[in-house]
Amino acid sequence: MRSVVITGASTGIGFACAKLLLDRGFRVFGSVRKQADAERLKTEFGANFTPLMFDVTDEAAVLAAAREVRGALNGETLAGLVNNAGVAVSGPVLELAADEFRRQMEVNFIGPVIATQAFGPLLGSDPHLKGPRGRIVMMSSVAGRNGNPMTSAYSASKHAIEGLSESLRRELMLFGIDVIIIAPGAVKTPIWSKAEEVDISAYKNSPYFPALEKIRAFMLQLGETGLPPAMIAEKVFEALTLPNPQVRYMIAPDPMRQFMAAILPKRMLDRIIAKRLGLMPQA
Repeated sequence: MRSVVITGASTGIGFACAKLLLDRGFRVFGSVRKQADAERLKTEFGANFTPLMFDVTDEAAVLAAAREVRGALNGETLAGLVNNAGVAVSGPVLELAADEFRRQMEVNFIGPVIATQAFGPLLGSDPHLKGPRGRIVMMSSVAGRNGNPMTSAYSASKHAIEGLSESLRRELMLFGIDVIIIAPGAVKTPIWSKAEEVDISAYKNSPYFPALEKIRAFMLQLGETGLPPAMIAEKVFEALTLPNPQVRYMIAPDPMRQFMAAILPKRMLDRIIAKRLGLMPQA
């Protein structure tokens, strides 16, 4: 039975990936941060699911989980690592606290680095393990190649993931370990619905406040109209199992919008976005 580690398995894309891979015969190790989630998922998913208790930013806890997985593999390689855990921080660059940028990068970028270093040897860089080489799936975003106002921290973290993945893919050729990027558009997950919980009152006297209100409303809408997580899980399954997967899969609910964003001159796109959000210069 092939085994996969998924970070951030309690909800959203991670949950959908765990469910689909279990249904298709994988054994899944999924990271959670709360004991209640561990018990819930174990009950729901059954014997082939093992919860791993760690926050992706806690290196010691991740390394301990990797030792647990190594023991369970009994000398065999890990088939896949899905670096999925993430958060979304919003706010204008001029006014968002540096600590918020650090938090965003710690979870969305440093977290995958920690997980990759901990579980990478199990994918086949450790010569003592037997079995086919595994793969790493990096959860990026359409924001990994585009930047939108008020979500600069999130976009920067996903740009970082894209660069990391490109370099890592070439480094891991030495061991026959592939790295595949999944870049979804908006997905129906709690990462967007949590926008309602974000307190933007600190920006009430900011010139950016009207734009922040529009962005938050847009995020809440995305939480209801985005892609189903199961669609992203299907792409993760393909990335882990196809003989010759692409290096990057983009899945967007509105492909035409992404196409226009890719071909329009940047200055023109700037003006379109600025008009929608009320960011044009004041007379």
